[in-house]
Amino acid sequence: MEELAPYDLRVAGITPFSTVDWPDMLVATVFLQGCPWDCFYCHNPALIDPRGETVFSWSDVTDLLCDRIGLLDGVVFSGGEPTMQRGLIPALQVVRALGFKVGLHTGGAYPSLLAKALPFVDWVGLDIKAERADYAKVTGRGPSGDHAWRSLELVLAHNLLRSGTRHPLEYEVRTTVHPAAIDDEGLIDLGCRLADAGVECWAVQRFREPGTRTPLPRVTPEASPLHLDRLPAERFASFEIR
Repeated sequence: MEELAPYDLRVAGITPFSTVDWPDMLVATVFLQGCPWDCFYCHNPALIDPRGETVFSWSDVTDLLCDRIGLLDGVVFSGGEPTMQRGLIPALQVVRALGFKVGLHTGGAYPSLLAKALPFVDWVGLDIKAERADYAKVTGRGPSGDHAWRSLELVLAHNLLRSGTRHPLEYEVRTTVHPAAIDDEGLIDLGCRLADAGVECWAVQRFREPGTRTPLPRVTPEASPLHLDRLPAERFASFEIR
């Protein structure tokens, strides 16, 4: 299917300056509306509904960026799930033409569109939420694990392909941990699985309540607290617990 124009993007929010959405970079972050998954710990649940109300336009984004040329390192597209919108790729091209580097936050829900987007991206923050077979515990969607792990394969392949070029693809694999989604042994196994796949940069993010739904959907109170001191940190070139 042909991509739409960038002005068809459904923009849910804009952060003019951010130091947390792309490591060591000062960026503007553009939040896109809509996500096919319903992760129980989602920190942006208002962005799940693709038909949710939006108050920003693509022209608002370009106006902001034109005012910040020379002040920002890059632009991050986040969500929701950015690859749900087919106007994403022309938007990436516009941002690069303005002279900004491009970052992308994605859960990997749409590997076919991600593959088309990666040539226009400098950095990817990819969420790998669980082992392939356990994804439905988090997303509430049965086949989601296959899509996410296929997206991981694409990111790693592009990283190798562009290694040593003028425009290398950098990435970070992130895992948000909640005891209702994974236990200690499962998290260790996940870390080993990521390392075996060739992941070099893994960030483990502790679940935090601000912004989430109350009560959390699909969560039982019996889950035991997680202990993160046994993770295979030595298997990664970059490892961080946040």
